[in-house]
Amino acid sequence: MKLSLRGEYALRSLVVLGLIPKEEVIHTHRISERQNIPRKFLEQILHEMKNAGLLESRRGRSGGYRLKLKPEEISLAMVIRLIEGPLAPVSCVSERFYDKCTCPDEQQCAIRSIMKEVRDAIVRQLEKVTVADLCARALVLGNQKTNPLEYII
Repeated sequence: MKLSLRGEYALRSLVVLGLIPKEEVIHTHRISERQNIPRKFLEQILHEMKNAGLLESRRGRSGGYRLKLKPEEISLAMVIRLIEGPLAPVSCVSERFYDKCTCPDEQQCAIRSIMKEVRDAIVRQLEKVTVADLCARALVLGNQKTNPLEYII
């Protein structure tokens, strides 16, 4: 699994959204400027996450986006699967996106066997880390700012 810019931008935008108070919204241009993400590209990513039920939006001058779910309810695995597709390094070990194996004997394929272990390790880690965990880490790494909005302003 390789995280594309699209996946990285999705996670970075979720950190910003996870740090704002739950009743507030933040406009895409603020996320774009703070995280150095091209605005049109960000809008596509946010729209995709909204359609998947992770975000909600408000239109108009005072509009913007906010998390629809609690930050603790959004795992990195959920986001990466949405944006990138399968977490598996090869398609024949994917549980959700299985594709026909090209090996002569799938059950005795040493490569498939090790890639399944790799997939399992990736999934375990990404399932246990949430947007809340990313936000907490961002605050610690950001010199322990006491006001979370300082991270996004």
